[in-house]
Amino acid sequence: QVQLVESGGGSVQAGGSLRLSCAASADTYANSARMAWFRQSPGKEREGVAAILTGGGRYNLTFYGDSVKGRFTVSQDNAKNMIYLQMDSLKGEDTAMYYCAAGRAYGLERMLETSAYTSWGQGTQVTVSS
Repeated sequence: QVQLVESGGGSVQAGGSLRLSCAASADTYANSARMAWFRQSPGKEREGVAAILTGGGRYNLTFYGDSVKGRFTVSQDNAKNMIYLQMDSLKGEDTAMYYCAAGRAYGLERMLETSAYTSWGQGTQVTVSS
């Protein structure tokens, strides 16, 4: 059974930091070639924030959306079947529901596109106040 569970969201002032966690079931983590963080705010399309080519734990290639480069860091913990999103220097425009996603496609194409991912978590809310 595919399972992705996000945690770590909350409210923070602009300039602050949050760390999101995504716990994957063992099967999901082992069978996923890629995992990613997306976000969506009301009235907007879901946006790719950061992705990592995991290869079930064999790789560690990271990708970032332009709006978060230099501020967000995605990482993985193979032993725990988890990925993380460290978010620093948060801005009001970072306010959104953040989703963890997993996909089975290898290769470096469409790393930040929703169509490249087949499994999704329920999301965790991040609110940044100025």
